[in-house]
Amino acid sequence: MNTVENEFLLTAVGLAGPAPQGGATSWAAGVLRQGIMAGRLPPGTRLSEARVSEVLGISRNTLREVFTVLGNENLLQRIPNRGVSVARPGADDVREIYRVRLALETSALRWTAPGPQPGLHAAVTAGHAAHRRGDVGGMADANQRFHRTVVELAGSVRQNELMSRILAEMRLVFFSMRQDPSFHAPYIERNARILELFEQGSREEASVQMHRYLEDSRQQLLTVLEGPGAP
Repeated sequence: MNTVENEFLLTAVGLAGPAPQGGATSWAAGVLRQGIMAGRLPPGTRLSEARVSEVLGISRNTLREVFTVLGNENLLQRIPNRGVSVARPGADDVREIYRVRLALETSALRWTAPGPQPGLHAAVTAGHAAHRRGDVGGMADANQRFHRTVVELAGSVRQNELMSRILAEMRLVFFSMRQDPSFHAPYIERNARILELFEQGSREEASVQMHRYLEDSRQQLLTVLEGPGAP
């Protein structure tokens, strides 16, 4: 692990506090998951059992349980003879991620009673502000916040948990776009339009627009991963 990754883990542990008694596995998984979602543990980062267990203050057996949890969430991968590293999602992963997103996000808009949505407005405002200052990471953060809040409209704990896992994977997918403002910027206005439609009571049209939005985003990512003409 390099200096940046060590610093992230030390900072994250300091903010999270000591592992709770009887809950070390979920606590440590949360620390690493947050590192992935924040972009501090990018795709391909190798995680040394010795160093990570030392920094987190947990046993290697507990850390292996953590690696299994995050592996099941498709955030880590174990490569024979090379150990554990942060996953590098491929084209098939993108297709599966977007199938889930299409179901979650379009249904949340279609079936939720319209009304004022301050959380969605805050995400759109944050996206515009990040765009003005040329902050690509800020645009990505605001965009993820918008989509998370859309799913929260459904009021389902299980759907929220699934979306959190999906957004963590999306961080890894978007890593290759991290310096390209032209990728994120157009979606800020599309977020604003979807919000406008929803608050006006046009739930079906908002859902249709979200469907098109996600299909366009998926195709852009597949073009990067596979080249033009990717299905």
